[in-house]
Amino acid sequence: MIFHGLHPNRSGNVSRRRLLKTSACGFGSLALAGLLGETAHAANPLAPRQPHHPARAKRVIFLWMQGGPSQVDTFTPKERLTRDHDKEVDLFVARTGQVDKVKLYASPWEFRQYGECGQPVSSLFPHMARHVDDLCFLHGMHTEGVAHGPSTLFLHTGATNLIRPSMGAWVLYGLGTENQSLPGFVTINPPATKGGPRNYGNAFLPADFQGTAIGRVGVPAEEANFEHLTNAHLSPGQQEKQFSLLQGLNRQQIDARAAREDSDLESVINSFELAFRMQAEAPEVTDISRESAATQKMYGIGQTPTDSFGRQCLLARRLAESGVRYIQVNYSDNKATPMWDQHSRLKEHETHAAAVDQPISGLLTDLKARGLLEDTIVWWGGEFGRTPYSQGKDGRDHNPLGFTVWVAGGGFRPGLAYGETDEIGQRAVKDKVHMHDLHATILHQLGLNHERLTYRYAGRDFRLTDVHGSVVRDVLV
Repeated sequence: MIFHGLHPNRSGNVSRRRLLKTSACGFGSLALAGLLGETAHAANPLAPRQPHHPARAKRVIFLWMQGGPSQVDTFTPKERLTRDHDKEVDLFVARTGQVDKVKLYASPWEFRQYGECGQPVSSLFPHMARHVDDLCFLHGMHTEGVAHGPSTLFLHTGATNLIRPSMGAWVLYGLGTENQSLPGFVTINPPATKGGPRNYGNAFLPADFQGTAIGRVGVPAEEANFEHLTNAHLSPGQQEKQFSLLQGLNRQQIDARAAREDSDLESVINSFELAFRMQAEAPEVTDISRESAATQKMYGIGQTPTDSFGRQCLLARRLAESGVRYIQVNYSDNKATPMWDQHSRLKEHETHAAAVDQPISGLLTDLKARGLLEDTIVWWGGEFGRTPYSQGKDGRDHNPLGFTVWVAGGGFRPGLAYGETDEIGQRAVKDKVHMHDLHATILHQLGLNHERLTYRYAGRDFRLTDVHGSVVRDVLV
């Protein structure tokens, strides 16, 4: 059957949208728009959207400690490691997948209990220790993968080897953004390896939901900014004329194509419009020199070794209060053994702890003072933990079987220690929380049902948690 005005696109196919628009006077298209509410959303896919249920949080700040901090040296002391230090035992080794002889390795740092909750914290984190009554510790975490690449991808995307959208992209897809003049999903100084752009990618979600990088690993944090934000060669008036011309050409291409939904041009148009709006607001938001000297000092800015990560954390707070929905703060590098990855020289944990401890404390203090912690989820952790036995003389290997992360704000129960690992800190044994469960719980606090937040691609509905995950209600207020 041939319909008047129905033309195939360049590939020879007729799109469904074109068919509905041109068949039966377009009534099919009207019905589809009414059912899906696509008219408003297509015009601005980043517009704020209603959550599935009442939300406790509006945004997330994820503090990624690349490489995997050791749980038994930070927040999970184990008496048996001290008692049986250097004792040889038979244990299952995740990397080899078999039982091997290993030597238990006591933590070289002392632990003390802090706050009314009595949470143990090692001497690595004297600043963070002051906030334990605001933190919710998940001591029974476990995850997929034993190498950095797969485990990092699982942390960010819920999949170890397939190309899936990152968590920030899912959040932006589900909720839109609160500020149309800034990206809704930002990653600060991301690494190029161990997942690289896939850690903040959109995969098969529309390109509108891709994360936007500020700076990159290897560039001093004081120089980190949105790329190409200013144009030194054209005046604002000339830029506006150029922008109008480009958008007009893009619109002509869309109109000439029968399959608009199969084109990324709409996302290109949206990105150009966002970039144009950003010129007015982004420079002010990213300029931390506007903060008082006292605030900068609180984050450790201008001091060694906290200046770099302090700048990232302060920028994260400024982005959060400006309406950015999901912010990744990356303590990372591009080395084969990244940051917290101490296979030898475990004492280097001191270097990394000293760089992040005060900035994170400053972030928590600042958010709480501004009333932002109530509806902001702060999430701290690595892609996995480390073994309770030694690797070589003075290191620890990767351990996905049991480790600790903490979350704060956004309706998570403060001062709670949830879950346990076994007597040596290797394997989660009580109140276990899989990474899928953590993803589901964070989405829940944002008002998103992880089973309903789906996107149809390649003939099936995909979601961040795949076919797994449960909301951990015991850790919620």
